[in-house]
Amino acid sequence: MAYPGQYGYGGQPGGYPGGAPGYGGAPGYGAPQHGYPGQQPYQGGPPGKTYGQAPTIDPQVQQWFMSVDGDRSGRITALELQRALVNTNWTQFNEETCRLMIGMFDKDFSGTIDLYEFQALWHYIQQWKATFDRFDSNKSGSIEGHELQQAFQLMGYNVSPQFVQTVVIKFDHYGRRSLTLDNFIQSCVMLKSLTDAFKQRDHMMAGQVRMSYEEFMQLAVLYKP
Repeated sequence: MAYPGQYGYGGQPGGYPGGAPGYGGAPGYGAPQHGYPGQQPYQGGPPGKTYGQAPTIDPQVQQWFMSVDGDRSGRITALELQRALVNTNWTQFNEETCRLMIGMFDKDFSGTIDLYEFQALWHYIQQWKATFDRFDSNKSGSIEGHELQQAFQLMGYNVSPQFVQTVVIKFDHYGRRSLTLDNFIQSCVMLKSLTDAFKQRDHMMAGQVRMSYEEFMQLAVLYKP
């Protein structure tokens, strides 16, 4: 039984440094299950490194990684990632989104990710962009509240319109009441991180948890974008 926001790694990665992330396969969405609201069957392994045999690296992803790795350290930082990503309206990704994406896969809290972790992140970027493009119906480079709610629902997050409006207000850095790709990804990272943290505490898979005041505050500090 899986929680909302978990995807399989479908599609081939694409895109080039300095350009908008390429188009990849859309996430695999299954029929919602009963129990936890918005649950989707989990299709694919966990993000980041896998145990046992190392995953095969896509040559195109490796080439992209080497282009992004400016200091040739074998690891990339949020700043290096930011320099290589632009929105569909050709504005640069904001630094906070890149930091949060790096943090999703940074298992040793070094502030960097290696090639294997980058490949997992790249697939997530592809899936997020495919979802974003699907709901950016007028190709304006941004999606509005009602489109955002449909995107969240497709990913398994059955949230209210009021919650979606709160997300738009929080992540819209331009006062347009809509989200660009980087801000959309930032909101998705936030939802996934909070959902994963909630899941760890929901031992009965009931969609409810009990936590102390300090646990709540810790979540608020760790996952506040």
